[in-house]
Amino acid sequence: MNSTPTYDSAARGAPFLRELVELARFRDLLGLLVNNINKTRYRRSALGVLWTLLNPLLNMAVLTFAFSQIFKFDLPHYPVYVLTGLIAWNFFSQTTTYAMNTLIWGGSLLRRIYLPRSIFAVSSIGNGLVNLGLSLIPLVILMLLLGHPLYATWWFLPIAVLLWAMFALGVALFMSALAVFFADVVEMWGVAIQAWFFLTPVMYPKEILPERFIWYMNVNPAHNLLELFRVPLYLGHVPGPNTIAAAVAEAVVALLVGWWVFTSKSNEIAYRV
Repeated sequence: MNSTPTYDSAARGAPFLRELVELARFRDLLGLLVNNINKTRYRRSALGVLWTLLNPLLNMAVLTFAFSQIFKFDLPHYPVYVLTGLIAWNFFSQTTTYAMNTLIWGGSLLRRIYLPRSIFAVSSIGNGLVNLGLSLIPLVILMLLLGHPLYATWWFLPIAVLLWAMFALGVALFMSALAVFFADVVEMWGVAIQAWFFLTPVMYPKEILPERFIWYMNVNPAHNLLELFRVPLYLGHVPGPNTIAAAVAEAVVALLVGWWVFTSKSNEIAYRV
């Protein structure tokens, strides 16, 4: 009887599940990558981590001056409204863009040693979560300075952040898979996400939109996720069940689609980046 083991490629399992198992095996490396991204990002910065605190504040100041003067918003503590939106949006924008860049930069490493292909996108989300946490510090300071209440509904924030992270990871994986095969996707995404920013009520209330455009908010996934983050902090109540259900559906669908697309092409990625 021949006892020589034979290789069965089917025994490796479906890429969708195999990538998840491999990512769990490399969890220690994942932690190191998140830490390394932080060090690399601030190594040449004179302000270091302080820039993470100042950046949203400076953007908030510019947008508050510009839009409150142009549109005359009647919103109490409008800077708080803007900053809550910017913190959530910056997390999404920066993590998706950084995920594509880190996968391309790490391409040479993938050709030399085996790594789960998704580890760069997941580490970008981890780094984004760290920065988001730091960005809450100036938000609290601004609330205290303006006398805006610190509502008990802050307890809902981890749920909102988790759904934002799921959505961002799904989009990051999907766009990373495209960026590997089409180099122009990185530049195109920069333009697209800037347009998406202005089409989402990050710095303006959706009520100023003409009624014929309100339907757009129902098909804009970023709107429900943004409401999930902003409403507990700014208005002090938990979002309605329809908003929560829509945000959960959008986050889950984005993550599943992004994960499936990315893992189905994972074997080709190492040879193309």
